[in-house]
Amino acid sequence: MTRVAVLVGSLRTDSVNRQIAESLRAQAPADVQIDIVEGLGDVPFYNEDIDADAPPAAATSVREQVAAADRVLVVTPEYNATMPAVLNNAIDWLSRPYGAGALVGKPFGVLGVTPTPYGGKWAHEHARLSATIAGAVVVEDVTVSQTSIDVDVLNDAEVQGRLRGALETLVAYVPEPSAA
Repeated sequence: MTRVAVLVGSLRTDSVNRQIAESLRAQAPADVQIDIVEGLGDVPFYNEDIDADAPPAAATSVREQVAAADRVLVVTPEYNATMPAVLNNAIDWLSRPYGAGALVGKPFGVLGVTPTPYGGKWAHEHARLSATIAGAVVVEDVTVSQTSIDVDVLNDAEVQGRLRGALETLVAYVPEPSAA
């Protein structure tokens, strides 16, 4: 069983990106468990002072959910040409303690939709960069940026196929052996 922790970049209840995450969970192969990480909106902005002694329960919960996964998938819109603050904050918490955070060594992918001509490409690039700095292993072939607002992404067979394909690529990813 491969466990995939999904971080949704939108807190809105009816977010299309949340619906995509739920759709992927419903369609996941039998040997893949999709866990949508809940509680991102409850995590305070990262502050080393509050992380030092006793991290807040919400941050600890997010860390534990991601640490328990084999893979991490971000499904996010783009806000003002970057990733939403809630996603950036989650990656900040997941990057600590430095060198031993919950993202270290985890295969990581990003996908999502946003009704702009750029389809979220900057949010996806920024999330991949931040995750790389946090120690994740970014799987470059796991990217779906939907640009057309004229497409019903939840019911379009081609878009759904690309989303499932991205998930399958992430699940199948085998890290390169490290040189010793």
